Amino acid sequence: MSVRTIALTLRPTFAQSAALERLQRQFNAACDYISRVAWEQHEFNKVRLQRLVYRDVRARFGLLAQHTIRAIAVVAGSYTAEKSRPHTFRPDAAVVLDTPRLYRVAHNRASIATLDGRQTVQLGIGGHQRQMLRVATRLAEADLVRDQKGRWRLLVSAHYADPPLTEATEVLGVDLGRRDIAATSDGNTFSGAEVTRVRDRFARNRSRRSRNASKGTRSSRRRARALQKRLSGRERRFQRHVNHVTSKAIVQKAQAPGRAMALENLTGIRERTNALPRSREERRRSNSWAFAQLRCFLTYKARAAGVPLVLVDPAYTSQICHCCLHLGERNGKVFHCVNPRCGFRGDADINGASMIALMGANVMRPRGPWLACQLLGS
Repeated sequence: MSVRTIALTLRPTFAQSAALERLQRQFNAACDYISRVAWEQHEFNKVRLQRLVYRDVRARFGLLAQHTIRAIAVVAGSYTAEKSRPHTFRPDAAVVLDTPRLYRVAHNRASIATLDGRQTVQLGIGGHQRQMLRVATRLAEADLVRDQKGRWRLLVSAHYADPPLTEATEVLGVDLGRRDIAATSDGNTFSGAEVTRVRDRFARNRSRRSRNASKGTRSSRRRARALQKRLSGRERRFQRHVNHVTSKAIVQKAQAPGRAMALENLTGIRERTNALPRSREERRRSNSWAFAQLRCFLTYKARAAGVPLVLVDPAYTSQICHCCLHLGERNGKVFHCVNPRCGFRGDADINGASMIALMGANVMRPRGPWLACQLLGS
């Protein structure tokens, strides 16, 4: 069972928009109040916190019973993650809605319980969202949010039944990097040159706005910070889009011939690479790209497609020749095997992906054949 988020755009009337805005404002004001009480009383357990503030919250903010329960759960959940400081909630933060009491989705409409009664709002969605709603086995909680353009969105958590995993012995190896975002053992590469150019441009803009904010007037500093926030959102969306496109293409290459996928387990890579002497620009470039997000996208897309995925140890995968399994020399994008019986020379990232594929196949076939040099007996 997998969980996907469906973004549903709402098209409320003026009166419905006012009702949604009032719900958002009161819900987050209640969350802020509950957070202050929880911090003062040092009470972060959901059940005990509910006993402490339930009646007071309903009387102060006029929330429905289920709205109050959701607000208490949101605050308790936030302190479960971090208890080192008091938490505050902005008036424009998301409203957490439970189904079916607080929201329902059916027939191109969303029914949302507000403080002014239940509002039936028209949905502005396309065929992709309708198909996702149609095949979902269950709709769980949803977040009611308003984006920077003033559009109301309902972010619905939908549960799906995953297809059975393919019985695969062939493996597609995937090597993740910065110069090439990804390289596969099939010989395909996804260049990171455009990504690096765009991110460098965003970095220069942020640096320039930071200098302006540090020495300008109060109003210019405020405008510079607002612009920085918008630029950060654009860069984040660009990064997410590239990761989505790349992960979808890789999973399709593995799904068509019925293969499994193998990835490097890059957990803790930033801590390891930051210990090495590098320039400030190189440190910023390597730390800014979301390898964890790309791996997350590959994981859930592979599971939804029925493609098995295994993680292998990344140690020496880029330094071992996939032909003879001997250590070679890597110089930038070129790999050269120093074994005189092999002498392989080629793209270093594709060689690494091929080595990852061999290790993944070894995991998929635990009884053999095992990895061994095929040239020793010749």
